[in-house]
Amino acid sequence: MIRVFLKPMPIDTVFLDAGGVLVFPNWARVADVLARHGVRAEARALADAEPRAKHEMDVPQGPAAAKTDQQRGWVYFNLVLAHAGIPRSNATSAALDDLHAYHQQVNLWEFVPAGVPPALAALRALGLRLVVVSNANGKLRELFDRVGLTSRVDLLFDSHEEGVEKPDPRLFHIALARAGARADRTVHVGDLYHVDVVGARAAGLRAVLFDVAGLYPDADCPRIRALGELVDLVT
Repeated sequence: MIRVFLKPMPIDTVFLDAGGVLVFPNWARVADVLARHGVRAEARALADAEPRAKHEMDVPQGPAAAKTDQQRGWVYFNLVLAHAGIPRSNATSAALDDLHAYHQQVNLWEFVPAGVPPALAALRALGLRLVVVSNANGKLRELFDRVGLTSRVDLLFDSHEEGVEKPDPRLFHIALARAGARADRTVHVGDLYHVDVVGARAAGLRAVLFDVAGLYPDADCPRIRALGELVDLVT
């Protein structure tokens, strides 16, 4: 655990990003779709490449600012492939089209790490309200139902439904108001500094960066590499 602690202050609500914190891309499915298009890729290699790709996107006004979900998806997955040593081609483009179609229909972020359910249970056992605040595509509620996470959180906010995305502080303000939470007693956990940390601070919340690969050594906020570490951090 990276020991940079929150300043002592009562916390009664935890906001959680979905993708990259609670749910992750199904890299086995991604590898299978690539294989159907003749592209050899190992799911483990894709998963290992993903944090570096995401870190590359996490800059102000960078590639993550692409206007549409599909544009962002293309940037994201092409960076993952690049970091995994897989060159772009007509075959990878066709595979990404198939993956985007699946994501729009179902949601590709369908893998839940084994440590997530017990960590959520431990946070709830501390009396904390758990609120998901996520940039998503309108399918997040269906996804949480499908992967068994709906009952493990108290509220869920999908940016597509609200019409505003992080880092815009309005999404956090909406979540605070409907949750009946106070900004000064709420901490937000997310995996993108310029989306989650910047956005949460703009809304008056404290923030914790989910830095699974340790790529943000100079970040001016607490960092964790697994959700279970959040239990120690908030206590």
